[in-house]
Amino acid sequence: MESREVRKSFLEYFRSRGHEIVKSSSLVPQDDPTLLFTNAGMVQFKSVFLGHEQRPYKRATSCQKCMRAGGKHSDLENVGHTARHHTFFEMLGNFSFGDYFKKEAIQFAWELLTEWYRLPKDRLWVSVYEEDAQAESLWKELTDVDPARIVRLGAKDNFWQMGDTGPCGPCSEIIIDQGQEVGCGRDDCNLECDCDRYLELWNLVFMQYNRDESGKLTPLPKPSIDTGMGLERITAVLQGKHNNFDTDLFQPIIEEISTLSGIPYGKAPHSDASMRVIADHIRAITFLLSEGLIPSNEGRGYVLRRVIRRAARHARLLNLPAPTLHRFIEPVISVMGDIYPEIIDERDRTEKLLKIEEERFVRTIETGMNILDEILTRLKEEGSDVIPGEELFRLYDTYGFPIDLARDIANDEGYRIDEEGFHRRLQEQKQKARTGAGIQQQEESTTLYREIVARHGETLFKGYETLKEEAEVVEIISNGRFTDELGEGQEGMIVLDRTPFYGESGGQVGDTGVIHSEGAHLIVTDTKKPLQGLHIHIVKVKRGTVRRGERVTAMVDEERRLSIMRNHTATHLLHKALRMVLGEHVKQSGSLVAPDRLRFDFTHYTATTPEEIDEIEEVVNTKILEDLPVKTEVMGIDDAIRSGAVALFDEKYGEKVRVVSAGSFSRELCGGTHCSATGQIGSFVILSESSVASGIRRIEALTGMNAFRYLKEQKRSIEMIKNILKTDRPVERTERLIRELKEKEKEIERLKTGASTDVISEAIRKARELSGIKIATLRKDGLNQKELRLLSDRLRDRLGSGIIITTSAQNGKAAIVCMVTKDLTDRFNAGEILKRITSLAGGSGGGRAEMAQGGVKDIEALEEAMKRIEELIKEGS
Repeated sequence: MESREVRKSFLEYFRSRGHEIVKSSSLVPQDDPTLLFTNAGMVQFKSVFLGHEQRPYKRATSCQKCMRAGGKHSDLENVGHTARHHTFFEMLGNFSFGDYFKKEAIQFAWELLTEWYRLPKDRLWVSVYEEDAQAESLWKELTDVDPARIVRLGAKDNFWQMGDTGPCGPCSEIIIDQGQEVGCGRDDCNLECDCDRYLELWNLVFMQYNRDESGKLTPLPKPSIDTGMGLERITAVLQGKHNNFDTDLFQPIIEEISTLSGIPYGKAPHSDASMRVIADHIRAITFLLSEGLIPSNEGRGYVLRRVIRRAARHARLLNLPAPTLHRFIEPVISVMGDIYPEIIDERDRTEKLLKIEEERFVRTIETGMNILDEILTRLKEEGSDVIPGEELFRLYDTYGFPIDLARDIANDEGYRIDEEGFHRRLQEQKQKARTGAGIQQQEESTTLYREIVARHGETLFKGYETLKEEAEVVEIISNGRFTDELGEGQEGMIVLDRTPFYGESGGQVGDTGVIHSEGAHLIVTDTKKPLQGLHIHIVKVKRGTVRRGERVTAMVDEERRLSIMRNHTATHLLHKALRMVLGEHVKQSGSLVAPDRLRFDFTHYTATTPEEIDEIEEVVNTKILEDLPVKTEVMGIDDAIRSGAVALFDEKYGEKVRVVSAGSFSRELCGGTHCSATGQIGSFVILSESSVASGIRRIEALTGMNAFRYLKEQKRSIEMIKNILKTDRPVERTERLIRELKEKEKEIERLKTGASTDVISEAIRKARELSGIKIATLRKDGLNQKELRLLSDRLRDRLGSGIIITTSAQNGKAAIVCMVTKDLTDRFNAGEILKRITSLAGGSGGGRAEMAQGGVKDIEALEEAMKRIEELIKEGS
């Protein structure tokens, strides 16, 4: 059975039994700060299980993209060394939200495995929670599993919970016996053994309790079902493989790696492990990059960077030329592209970003090697043969230098590494990341907000139609607690039953304005949207007292809102213009829509040229002049995507979405507020284009009167420059002045250093020889670093072969340049010589083998250091 058929059969089986097939959610979970990545099929249904969200179906099935790398649930270090650990994998699952329970879940699972997949019943085992007599009884009643193969296990194996508190319940696992030859081979091997003989296939979770803070379990009013079966595992079993990497999900990738490396797979354990690591990691890399994630030094981006660098490390072990990982994206697409078309759509961008990141890693390895060499040199001087864990962690954390590479190099050089110290520091960092600042406070606030929604339902947003609305104050919050009133001078949060105020979301800032009643006047300083459908008004009471239950009038600051609308509509035009000018690979990566400006982050690999910026501005302004109608439609998410609307990977969309279109030019999913026609934007001007991360560019721009004022200020500045330069052609005049200035600077350099011919001759005459090596020292005050280097170049050229040390004092400081002629760099290093000098004089500096430069603050210390250098030369040291 091919993996495609395994996946399709599973979904079709449950569809035929009344389940809604739900598309896989993003690998980056939305509205869940506790998770780095989606790591199970139930993650996208978490709010449904908790009762915070209603879906139009009570039965669901999915094949969910999952990632377990980084954080508490990480299999990264095990990948490649076992038959079944992966970073990226697919989770098949069926779910019941208060519909069916244990009986149906057990029947479905047994029927699918034994009748659809035709697994041999005499090899299947079942485990149940030791206190769940009901589940054991149902297995015996509803299936023909051998009762002797039903085993009760403890909570460690067969009790599941979402967190320390909340929904939980016993679970039942279906396990297949792969045969004694697969596992440890012991006669007493059983289900609790860690070997591969007894392989867990499917976990059925019976969510029937709620656990409170004291640990007490209370039955849920509507018990639910959450099941999970790894596609890779069931595929391996159905294809008769004992290793997931031998299935058709991985073999096309491994075959490509083997072909490019010239190393056959299955011949050597070390090369096999490296091929498995690359095959696993390239799947994770392809999917994460296709979803818009960018390698970085924190959070999810840091995990992605680690995965890429681990794969690159193993490519290096296979002697594959760098960069090479991007060449393995194609076999991933051939295996999975028809199921997940986004990896096809994003292929070009994914390949380019991966290539850039791998090239960066090559440079990192070189830097790390240099630092490791310094560490080894120091340890040798100290007489130690152990590389400290703190140093290894610094190499790993700061430079991404892999611990296994450090271990290999240490072994080659006769050193040991402090792995215990390294892992201790690594665990400290992980713990720090898990307990990130503000998590507990955020969770407490979320609980408060959910309570508001439970009491009053969602806020009715009227801001698309009006900027003024009569409403009722349903809740007041002060200092994180509910209260009945806010008095004059107090600050707090107000919740209305309906509001015209837009809550900050989708990059658009929240509205400001006023809320007033007969007895109170409140300034709204911001509006937040902490939960879908809930608007929180941040207020300060200027006069009177506002009370819960009171009728009020809510009024949005109209001028500010109109400015925001201009910038938001302009953002859509900009997005489309970028794709037209730079290419379809451009995707929105973030935005800020404020009243005074807009900021737009997008995926692109190089800086945009001035010509491209001009073209982008021209496209946007042309569409503004065309005064295109801006219309909104509400439709199903699938219909919206089919209609050509652009969706953002990092946004969470419901079943119904709002589509904003500007004529036929632009069409995006968006919940923000917009102009009714593009002409209302007025004008558009780009202020800057810059880099914010690898593969991410940022444009900042102005619209409307802000754009007009900016252009007016630019015009005023040009007029002032023309007056100062006394010309109507300021550009040409400025260019001429700059040329003349550079010529003067060169003349000054020539005057300063050219007059030093006698000084250079004197330095060469006084040069000493040490073991046949000429050493020339020279001091000429009043030169800056650049001038001193120029003087050093001339001294080196005149000397021919030798070591040069030059110094110059200026403004109480001293500059130093050290040079070694090319013919001697195999024996001497300018950087090392400079380091010795600055260590004597209390300064700093650095450089390469041929040239190094630095400086010291204390001229007297430098003079003493140079005297000491002269003495060492005389002594023949």
